[in-house]
Amino acid sequence: MPSATDLTTVRLGTRPSPMALEQTGRFADAFRARYPQAVLDIVEIVSEGDRHRGPLSAIGGKGAFTRNADRYLLDGRVQATIACAKDVPGPHDRSPGIAIAAVLPREDIRDALILPTGRLMTTLADLPPGTRVGTSAPRRSALLKALHPTLVQVPIRGNADSRLRALDEGTLGADVMIAALAGLRRLGQEHRASEILDPAVWLPAAGAGTVIVEHRASDPATGELLAPLTHAPTRILLDAERAALATLHGGCLTAASAHATLDATSGVVTVHAAVLDPAGGDPLRACASGPATSARAVGQRVGRQLLGAGAARLLGRPA
Repeated sequence: MPSATDLTTVRLGTRPSPMALEQTGRFADAFRARYPQAVLDIVEIVSEGDRHRGPLSAIGGKGAFTRNADRYLLDGRVQATIACAKDVPGPHDRSPGIAIAAVLPREDIRDALILPTGRLMTTLADLPPGTRVGTSAPRRSALLKALHPTLVQVPIRGNADSRLRALDEGTLGADVMIAALAGLRRLGQEHRASEILDPAVWLPAAGAGTVIVEHRASDPATGELLAPLTHAPTRILLDAERAALATLHGGCLTAASAHATLDATSGVVTVHAAVLDPAGGDPLRACASGPATSARAVGQRVGRQLLGAGAARLLGRPA
């Protein structure tokens, strides 16, 4: 089996959206700086989610953004793939044989309110009753119902740049929309944020602001090559958050949040998690802390706390 240093070419699969290509470009810069003699070959892979214009639930949820890339990876057409962590299904919903090779430094976890160009800046709280707010994320929909019940959630689809254009052209089907602040920054559109939502209230997604690179578990040489590009603190946070979501068996239709923080001095990781009520009722919340060396166990513990508090009912599963 070749060692990591024997690999001179890595084929990296990515979605062709402007946002995906921007984050791929940043990873490529880091890769080439560390391995100036190696070749990174970027392969654009159109996902089912990119083609489909209906609700994601009709084609298997967030897995629609990763299934085609997974096929490329597992059949050897690429050696690695790159994606936003929050768009990657949990291990229980995933093809076996895929492992995380590298985790890039976490970006902003917050969501933002976006208005059509030319509208005066405002906040969610100040929007008139009946305002149509575009988002297809179950987490955001549940938060809207709980925190702003006079607003109307409208499902929207498409890449972030196409959604922004449609919002400005009046063809989105919504008056305003919610988007990830990190994504706006990748597109150079942070100025479009009318309000940056407080993550203590507007609970973030598990894996928010985090980009990961994956490889075949049966290809340890590629994993070894890419592992040094991992930002260790972000990997700890991601492991804890994904463990919480996996314990809940969270998926594309799960209105849930998991947000981990790390105290660099004490080495303690803390996970705040919640399962939201799709109907807008009170969420179930839980919190757990422990050593960063046991980040997954901390995430699992907070997930079990939520299940013990009755989260199965909100998740639509038998108790």
